[in-house]
Amino acid sequence: MSLCLVKPFIHPSFHEVLKHMSFGDRLRFLAVHTIDKLNLWHRLPVLLGLLYLQARRTLHEKYNLIMVGERDNTPFNPDQYPYRTSNGEHNNPESVKEGSQLTFFGRNMPPMDQKEELMSPDPVMVAAKFLARRTFKDTGKQFNVIAASWIQFMIHDWIDHLEDTQQVELVAPPEVASECPLKSFKFFKTKEVPTNAQGIESGHLNIRTPWWDASAIYGSDSGKSSKVRSFVDGKLKIGDNNLLRHMHSGIALSGDIRNSWAGVSVLQALFVREHNAVCDALKSEDPKLTDDELYHYARLVTSAVIAKIHTIDWTVELLKTDTLNAAMHANWYGLLGKRFKSIFGHVGGAALGGLVGLDKPNNHGVPYSLTEDFTAVYRMHSLLPDTLTLRNINANPGPNKSPEILKDINMEELIGIKGEESLASIGFERQLVSMGHQASGALELWNYPLFFRDLVAQNVDGTPRPDHVDLAALEVYRDRERNVPRYNQFRRGMLMIPISKWEDLTDDKEAIETLREVYGDDVEKLDLIVGLMAEKKIKGFAISETAFFIFIIMASRRLEADRFFTSYFNEKTYTKKGFAWVNNTESLRDVITRHFPEITTKWLNSTSAFSVWDSPPNSFNFIPLLLRIP
Repeated sequence: MSLCLVKPFIHPSFHEVLKHMSFGDRLRFLAVHTIDKLNLWHRLPVLLGLLYLQARRTLHEKYNLIMVGERDNTPFNPDQYPYRTSNGEHNNPESVKEGSQLTFFGRNMPPMDQKEELMSPDPVMVAAKFLARRTFKDTGKQFNVIAASWIQFMIHDWIDHLEDTQQVELVAPPEVASECPLKSFKFFKTKEVPTNAQGIESGHLNIRTPWWDASAIYGSDSGKSSKVRSFVDGKLKIGDNNLLRHMHSGIALSGDIRNSWAGVSVLQALFVREHNAVCDALKSEDPKLTDDELYHYARLVTSAVIAKIHTIDWTVELLKTDTLNAAMHANWYGLLGKRFKSIFGHVGGAALGGLVGLDKPNNHGVPYSLTEDFTAVYRMHSLLPDTLTLRNINANPGPNKSPEILKDINMEELIGIKGEESLASIGFERQLVSMGHQASGALELWNYPLFFRDLVAQNVDGTPRPDHVDLAALEVYRDRERNVPRYNQFRRGMLMIPISKWEDLTDDKEAIETLREVYGDDVEKLDLIVGLMAEKKIKGFAISETAFFIFIIMASRRLEADRFFTSYFNEKTYTKKGFAWVNNTESLRDVITRHFPEITTKWLNSTSAFSVWDSPPNSFNFIPLLLRIP
């Protein structure tokens, strides 16, 4: 395809990248770019929308996976490691270290050096002008506080940066100081580590395991894994009243408890219970299984259940459209669907049979990691409300299974050690039901919780730090510090058309005026987190389209690069009972019902446990999902 013929049609930002594409990729890009210019893909019939997303994912797999650091080429025999290891090693048979703890965060696009722009404009100014919550904006019935807690539960599984010993101090500028709970605050820099490789010369290390291995409950190293195990029948330690066990300090005992709160703690406790139930089921099937065997099998099963819930339940509620419902189920089951796959097994490659159960894992030639860019779009603290509305679960349900309101409790009372104390008095069931019946916050401008702007940060072991932080300002700073491109360059990096004026970003006149006040007319300076919150959203999406396009590649990569979701996703690896357990679990609602049937029977009216519980269940649609038109 001659570039001269199509060059006038292609946005100038992509002329250079197009030169390096193959003929097939140029055609693919031209189709995607045309649809983008028409702002059309989310309005296409489901099948056409899926074709668009597949074309986009293919481009991202080729042009948006950048290795950071040296490649580890140490092979091993995977049959000697038929289970997940505590630190994430021994997943890729050609690379012992790939995806393990203390490996580099990757990149989806080249880093943007911002060392000279760290304070331009001032991060505290940006937080005060664009992020700080004025009045609480929620997501209606679409997304609840369990859903907000769930993504934090996942972050505790996937990502946390190694810090330096050097501190940085941010001081509130005089013009916004009166609006800031902290006039100044200190925090530790992200540790910059030489890569000893060509290309990207330095990077940052992930102290968690980036695989979908449920390290939030198991830990990311052998020391943490040992602490949470009971060493009896493969089980994990659990506390009283269905909650986590606690150490003498009051800190919860779980795989990762840093900067946590009661909502995450409840989900950790639920899946500790799930793990232990799997152990009981496997032991009843085969009493000869040892403690170690039961533990490793149950970890495989529980991790897969969590990954499946996130894929076909949580994400479907986050991106509530028919096209994304079909896309996420296709990721797990393929376009042929669950019934076909359960009868005939994995047939027809990734599209027809899904990413789960592929013959071999596929990292697209780039060692698996999660990325700095992925981390940046997962800044979703606005999902949390300022207070949790506690419900009375001892009375009879009201309309649509709604419980009566008891009182509001400030979120500050539910964070850290104090949060664990509050949770003990609230109880597991009341906490879960209360979160289920309360809408989450919306990911929009001026909706960042105020309590996060005066937050007690924690060390890795969960102990509190003496310096409080303004998390909103810190998140602005972190993206710049880690050389994540600013909003417009981020969009170019994801092959998205950049904005040329503020009106391209939002229709909100006040937002446009504030953008001009802070950034002038320089759209290139717009911080990523501000752009993500300000961006016009697709109907049904709780997140921005820019954030979503990172999901397209990374959500798929978490499955297809992992041998325990591909070549080792079978009865031999999981056991017959364990494999059936995964295949028969479709949602968080299923897990809650398995352990607390009275909760779902009495209090859960909605189809998904991630939508507000008193909302109506999904209505039957006689038109097959793949044949629907938005």
